[in-house]
Amino acid sequence: MLTLAEIMETIKMVQEENLDIRTITMGISLRNCADPDPRTACRKIYNKITRLASRLVAVGEEISREYGIPIVHKRISVTPISLIAECSHQEDYVEYALTLDAAAAAVGVNFIGGFSALVHKGFTGGDRVLINSIPAALAGTERVCASVNVATTGAGINMDAVYLMGRVIKETAARTAEQGGLGCAKLVVFSNVPEDNPFMAGAFHGIGEPECTINVGVSGPGVVKNAVARVGNADFGTLAETVKKTAFKITRMGELVGRLAAERLGVPFGIVDLSLAPTPAVGDSVAEILEAMGLERCGTHGTTAALALLNDAVKKGGAMASSYVGGLSGAFIPVSEDAGMIRAVEEGALSLDKLEAMTCVCSVGLDMIAVPGDTSAETIAAIIADEVAIGVINNKTTAVRIIPAPGKKVGDKVTFGGLLGEAPVMAVHPYSADNFVRRGGRIPAPIQSLTN
Repeated sequence: MLTLAEIMETIKMVQEENLDIRTITMGISLRNCADPDPRTACRKIYNKITRLASRLVAVGEEISREYGIPIVHKRISVTPISLIAECSHQEDYVEYALTLDAAAAAVGVNFIGGFSALVHKGFTGGDRVLINSIPAALAGTERVCASVNVATTGAGINMDAVYLMGRVIKETAARTAEQGGLGCAKLVVFSNVPEDNPFMAGAFHGIGEPECTINVGVSGPGVVKNAVARVGNADFGTLAETVKKTAFKITRMGELVGRLAAERLGVPFGIVDLSLAPTPAVGDSVAEILEAMGLERCGTHGTTAALALLNDAVKKGGAMASSYVGGLSGAFIPVSEDAGMIRAVEEGALSLDKLEAMTCVCSVGLDMIAVPGDTSAETIAAIIADEVAIGVINNKTTAVRIIPAPGKKVGDKVTFGGLLGEAPVMAVHPYSADNFVRRGGRIPAPIQSLTN
């Protein structure tokens, strides 16, 4: 039984501290939609998505009204399209992306993820077609998100895929130049990608997932920041315990909403992703949590240690609150989506190198980073290689969502609007890595992959 104090605490979290359910994401298997005729396949895809997700938005809004909990996004993830389209022998898969976009619009969701390929050990013909279709697909759609997994701890790093993604990102930015390279904000390159991630742009419905499921992404940086501020100069043990207890409460709310949504939609409940996902709104910043711990500015010495404490405490609290924690689950550090990160970059406290160091201990990686528009494909590929190497060696998920902003230079800003925010353009190293990324082949898996 909830006490009055607990009810009032939750109301305060929602009204004053930006607590929300960031997303309810319906995962849908499209494996029975594959067909040699692409028109038939696309018809099956559209019909299946619109049938299963027809009530997703309505149910989310219904639960939000009943419980007074904001549910910001209702989204869909699908089986990687490279697996579904491969038997059609098409020269590009843009038609499939347009079908996903139309289905997402029909049911009222703002993003649909799964224009994806898994190439960590090599390419199939369909993988290459999908990856080469990404720039046109993202330029020609509004709601479609793409992702490519180029590395795993078990397989190593597919450097051919890394280099190819550098070129794809450059082309995607060029095709969406009038929107500041917006297409790149809907494209993620992964190592060790999870199959049940509810957050965009990296969500897809993994091949080990059921026919249909509901996954929930919670959020609450503002709640955690205020809890940290309340303990003042307490020692690190007390600080970690405070974060852990706060994460427990946030996760319990997320699981409640997820199970309600799954029950009302008649599908299984999947997981709660308990990641702290910031927004550009005031007081909804992961950087400000770190500053509340005692850092003058996010990015200074001590930032990686503070983030490690935060990420670990969030995981511990969430794991105690739910037996079904999954996805990415930790703390996100997307520069353009976090007001504190933006401020730190503008003041010179936070660099690309420091962000890379921080990704060793947090959920994802280099996220929503804007770099100069003339940054080469080889440099972008080298940045990706560095980041996925961290994931491979540490057996964790890492990712890169980078925007070479057309026509922009260091110090400029590129504005995307909404939850994507605005990104200050960050400097990259002036020295070349061209000969390194052009070697080709696969960086072998590390010795710690041999666990059997």
